[in-house]
Amino acid sequence: MTFVKQFKKLALCTFIATSLVSCDVLTQLPSAGIGRPMGSTDTGSISNSEAASGIKQALGQGLEKSIQTLAVRDGFLGNAAVKILMPPEAQQIERTLRGIGLGSLVDNFITNLNRAAESAVKEASPVFMSALSQLTVRDAFDILLSGQQDAATNFFRRTTSDQLVGKFSPIVEKAIGDHHVTRYWTELITRYNQIPLVNEKVETDLTKYVTERAIDGLFLQVAKEELNIRHNIGGSRSTPLIEKVFDWADQQK
Repeated sequence: MTFVKQFKKLALCTFIATSLVSCDVLTQLPSAGIGRPMGSTDTGSISNSEAASGIKQALGQGLEKSIQTLAVRDGFLGNAAVKILMPPEAQQIERTLRGIGLGSLVDNFITNLNRAAESAVKEASPVFMSALSQLTVRDAFDILLSGQQDAATNFFRRTTSDQLVGKFSPIVEKAIGDHHVTRYWTELITRYNQIPLVNEKVETDLTKYVTERAIDGLFLQVAKEELNIRHNIGGSRSTPLIEKVFDWADQQK
């Protein structure tokens, strides 16, 4: 099932489920304004179900665009903001090898490190869709009215990172194998250790490193998409519900 079909199915289920929430849910929320319907703004009021579904649509849109942006050739490698570089503990190896004219070995490793991330990201949509379903009505109003430009992305990262690492790691491990990253790493280390007077032993968990950098890159891209929606850059409020929910939030500032 494609990401778009999964998102449409989730949005429909969310609307049906939250439509059944009774009005007394609103009275359980703080009187400061989070979660209470605003009766007479320029954009009217929004219901619990609209707030939850609108936020989920916005996050789903951000995830979809982010995956489409990153899960292509040079999606990571060609984007300086998310490009995966040498692990910190191996940067001395990079400097040394480049210094003696063996930069091509380093370039091969970095290229395929990013190819692994690009391959892995395209398989991540079911993981993120499952995590997206955890967002509650209260969470939706908190995100809308928090004043933080990346509140939705931060909520998503805070509540799902551990689960994402666990589920993402096998995908990354397979991608590392498919793109021969371990082979290129071994070539680097072997050549480095042949240099006279080098006694440094470097050990790196490549799966862990690529997993963390790939997830960081994805959330960075999602935050960018969230910012676009909050400011309606390029017409990013692409559905009537997203437009209604965020227009309402704008009126509460």
